[in-house]
Amino acid sequence: MASTPTAPAETTRANAPAAAGGLTAWFAVQIANLGSFALSRVAGIGDVTIFSLKTLGWIFSRRQRRDVLLPSFYQIGVLSLPVVALTGLFIGMVLAVQSFAQFKALGLQTRLGAVINLSLVRELGPVLAATMLAGRVGSAMAAELGTMRVTEQIDAMESMGANPIYYLVVPRFLGCLILIPTLTVMADFMGVLGGYLYSHLLLGIDYHHYWNNSREYVDAFDFLMGIFKSFFFGAAIALVSCHRGFNCTPGAEGVGRAATNAFVHSFVLILVLDLFLGIGLDNVHDFFRPEGPRRLL
Repeated sequence: MASTPTAPAETTRANAPAAAGGLTAWFAVQIANLGSFALSRVAGIGDVTIFSLKTLGWIFSRRQRRDVLLPSFYQIGVLSLPVVALTGLFIGMVLAVQSFAQFKALGLQTRLGAVINLSLVRELGPVLAATMLAGRVGSAMAAELGTMRVTEQIDAMESMGANPIYYLVVPRFLGCLILIPTLTVMADFMGVLGGYLYSHLLLGIDYHHYWNNSREYVDAFDFLMGIFKSFFFGAAIALVSCHRGFNCTPGAEGVGRAATNAFVHSFVLILVLDLFLGIGLDNVHDFFRPEGPRRLL
């Protein structure tokens, strides 16, 4: 009489609780990792907030030394002008190249100056200047302060009773905050000049119509909107870059990672600020001008 094989069924029933336990353990690990990630992000935001408040407190609590401010202003503002001017010039030309075909198809090529200059003064000028500042100055500040942290120079300042935020962060913060509007104006000017030169000399657009349409559709609010946003961009770049440098991990790899994170975080924050500031300023514009936005058609 043949016996019925029961071993495989018993093995399956025996492994079922183990499989369920393994799935539960994996799910618990994923939840723990998610919670750890969320807590680290919240702690990081809190650390940056405290760092920013300390920086603002030292700005208003003590008079700033001229011999400390001027070198920072020179490094941040003067040395950044050539790269911002050159980039703005070619951005204006690129806008003319990319917009001409579409406007010509609509028969609006004479209004090319309006869209180029409006795009520059409202968005591209301040974002371009902030991006160049984050790439050239923000990364350098993070690397410099990170090197000082790794070589224990910041710890030495604290042991001597000097506050490193006052001597190292405040001059850089004020340099970015005060000089980024100048860089934005330079980017706007060179972009407008580049767009005009390419449109008039190479595309054959009459200069009278070019500037007349620009004057009609671009007003002082558009220009001031870009300048206003640049203050927030400059403050964000300085605070993020200095915070990354102050919290640099030991070693050459830590310094490089701090410089990279300073630029990446600053750039992302610039785009986020640009979105929300643009929405808010557009609402302000619509409130004072209820007739609605200007139209090219």
